[in-house]
Amino acid sequence: MSLIPPDPVSGVDSGDEPQICAPEHCFHAFDALFCALTSKKPIPPVFPDDKYPLFVTWNTRSSRHGRAPRLRGCIGNFDPLPLHKGLAEYALISAFRDTRFNKIEEWELESLECGISLLTDFEDASSYLDWSIDRSEAPSPLSSTTSIPTRSYIKHSYSATYLPQIAPEQGWDKIETVDSAIRKAGWNGRITEDIRRSVKLRRYQSRKCTVGWEEYVQWRKLNGGRI
Repeated sequence: MSLIPPDPVSGVDSGDEPQICAPEHCFHAFDALFCALTSKKPIPPVFPDDKYPLFVTWNTRSSRHGRAPRLRGCIGNFDPLPLHKGLAEYALISAFRDTRFNKIEEWELESLECGISLLTDFEDASSYLDWSIDRSEAPSPLSSTTSIPTRSYIKHSYSATYLPQIAPEQGWDKIETVDSAIRKAGWNGRITEDIRRSVKLRRYQSRKCTVGWEEYVQWRKLNGGRI
């Protein structure tokens, strides 16, 4: 099982498409963390136990109005996982095993929000430029595609990913995004056009939903859980 800590994204499913990622997925992940920290009894999930590659993101919401949430943990897996087990498992992996951060503690719960990203529409690209930053140009109307450079012509494999909204959030063009991903993968040499052309790129889309602590508490109480 691979642990892949990416950068976070924001967004939700489009109203024009069937909702794939729903608040119930976030509540289930939040419940796993809450019960792990408090020894309370978890609420069994009732949503379909479909399989998806997924990421769980924890953010800390600022007490100052207008400030963006701060990343607190984000790890996922590109293998399709049953949602009931996978969301609960990666909620804890992201909270406790993201090496960029200290483990999340109980006193932090009230400031947290949980984001779930379910990954879909994986396609092999024809070149390192065969993807879109602008969401309006994406193959699906839901989000922009993202790139995964996986191999250089050096006899060694590298891999990295960016979830779809990172490039527009950072203001990167395609080459800047691919170059950043190559660095993220661990390549420390000079990035030449030959290196870029040797990239094997696979694009995908992310369906995401996010809920905060207050929403989770309301959901848990409505479902007979204790806080």
